[in-house]
Amino acid sequence: MTNTVPGGIPAVPVPPGEVYEAATVRPYAVTGGRVRSATSDLPLEALVEVMPGAVNGYGLPPEKRAILQHAAHNYVSVAELSALLRLPLGVVRILVADLSDEGYVTVHTSAPVNVHTGHGHNPGLSLSVLESVLNGISSL
Repeated sequence: MTNTVPGGIPAVPVPPGEVYEAATVRPYAVTGGRVRSATSDLPLEALVEVMPGAVNGYGLPPEKRAILQHAAHNYVSVAELSALLRLPLGVVRILVADLSDEGYVTVHTSAPVNVHTGHGHNPGLSLSVLESVLNGISSL
């Protein structure tokens, strides 16, 4: 007899006469009760890269080990990890942020460049520097 998990996907076969009990862990238990971490505002398209030697992840919870296994050979986005692990996006963001803080993974994002236009108190690249770079490229 084979049961299915939500979505109609076959689960582990259950011998006749035994009751199948789903091992469901609540998302707040996976994150230790946290709904945010200092660096958990990762964009959906942020790519996760496993650091060399971190693939086995001894001593890590199963969810974090699964992230390491999925990202071991290719870069994987945060959204893909959420789908692969069947965990909410917020939970995966926290787990990936934890793994990054612990040095298991590197997260690659496409952070926008902060441009200072002279208005407000916005530190960043000066508009005159950007214009100089553009003029230099144009003269080539």
